[in-house]
Amino acid sequence: MKSGIKQLANHTAIYGLSTIIGRLLNYLLVPIYTRILDPVEYGAVSEFYAYASFLAVVFMYGMETAFFRFANKEENKTKVMSTSWISIILSSVALGLLLIFLTPTLAVFSYNTDHLSYFYYFIAILVADAITQIPFAWLRLNNRPLRFASIKLVSIGLNISLNLFFILCIPYLSSKGYSWASDIKNWASGVTFIFLINIASSALILPFFIQEFKILKQGFDAALWQKMIRYALPLMVLGFAGMVNETMDRFLLKYMIPDKHFALTQIGIYGAVYKLSIIITLFIQAFRFAAEPFFFSRAKDKNAPELYARVMHYFIMVCCVIFLMVTLYIDFFKHFIGEPYRVGLPVVPLLLLANVFLGIFYNLSIWYKITEKTMYGAIITVIGAIITIILNIILIPKFGYVGSAWATLICYFTIASISYVVGQKYFPVPYSLRKIALYFGLALVFFFIYDFLHDMCDLHQISDYTLQILATAMFVAYIAWLYIAERKNISV
Repeated sequence: MKSGIKQLANHTAIYGLSTIIGRLLNYLLVPIYTRILDPVEYGAVSEFYAYASFLAVVFMYGMETAFFRFANKEENKTKVMSTSWISIILSSVALGLLLIFLTPTLAVFSYNTDHLSYFYYFIAILVADAITQIPFAWLRLNNRPLRFASIKLVSIGLNISLNLFFILCIPYLSSKGYSWASDIKNWASGVTFIFLINIASSALILPFFIQEFKILKQGFDAALWQKMIRYALPLMVLGFAGMVNETMDRFLLKYMIPDKHFALTQIGIYGAVYKLSIIITLFIQAFRFAAEPFFFSRAKDKNAPELYARVMHYFIMVCCVIFLMVTLYIDFFKHFIGEPYRVGLPVVPLLLLANVFLGIFYNLSIWYKITEKTMYGAIITVIGAIITIILNIILIPKFGYVGSAWATLICYFTIASISYVVGQKYFPVPYSLRKIALYFGLALVFFFIYDFLHDMCDLHQISDYTLQILATAMFVAYIAWLYIAERKNISV
């Protein structure tokens, strides 16, 4: 068990490195885009990429998780690989062609009739990204995190390099009188370059999967595919409901507040402070990359429930540490957003806790994936989506984005709780609820103490310097307490 958890931790760290580097580098593009593109152009970029999360669910239709399940269930893993990959390739091309056919209608519906080419570029991005997901999953299945991270970083590097060249260097060279640079600059808009660069960075990594392409010779197993698709389709419903839980609050903020200027201000503040929970989000994403193949590969072990309980144990420990790190040093992290947005800082703890419960839900989700009761997962997530919509409708008119933050926390807490209760019936896992409650409880106690001291600091009853010393003392005390509580398992 110890070696398994250590492997999971190592893989999470490697996946996390590529994820963090990728996110940070992509964030560095934002200052470039917002200085080169006018607000209308950047709005077009933001709008199209907002569609990506929903359409990505359709393009993958749960096949990635089905791949992990059946690759660990069937004897012939390469047949599962070839069947799932051929399915994704064919469906992605077919869906891409359908979207191209529907583009004029979609353009009218979204008020983008002047930019039909954007739709075509974006469809190409979706197809290219979908086609690479199964080979990336194959690397995760076969415990190849270094190769996974290397290919991801190559794609990110291409994206950044091409952006710097076409968005910055070309306009600069054009201004210096280089005619070839002027021809390129006049050939397309900045938005077009952004989309084309994304297509290139997604497509140019395909040669890195030359070994995996050979597996396609195994062909397509129709009988296997039917079993996989029955398993996968409820996960697509789950994915849609998950997107509602993640994004519907910002949509409803726009339409539930009558004053549109005030509504956009609320969305801007909420979106900015939401980014301060990114550390937990990045950890959860890296954990998911490593955990899904790990969980499935251990599903047949007799000690699997105990192993899953131990993984949850350490996962929550790390999340509690991150929660305290951000909240106790919020006066440092607040500098990542502009001063006008800092009025929203009080909701950061709510959003951090919400993401912790979302991570717990991802941990718990293994029960319906292993028992092949994915419909239950879809139902639970739909319940969460309904809670999200109802609470936002009730709370936004009274509390604005604060209501949205509470709705997010309540939603994720509820679906995690339901998943635990139902999961214990079909796949009992001996989670240590007492210790989990203790870790959470102490972290919240330290947070509330800091929050009280922060209020005293605002009233000038204690100095900023004293506050930071006390915050550091609490943070160190919490980590020391975790070490003492877990010292018997510290060798893991």
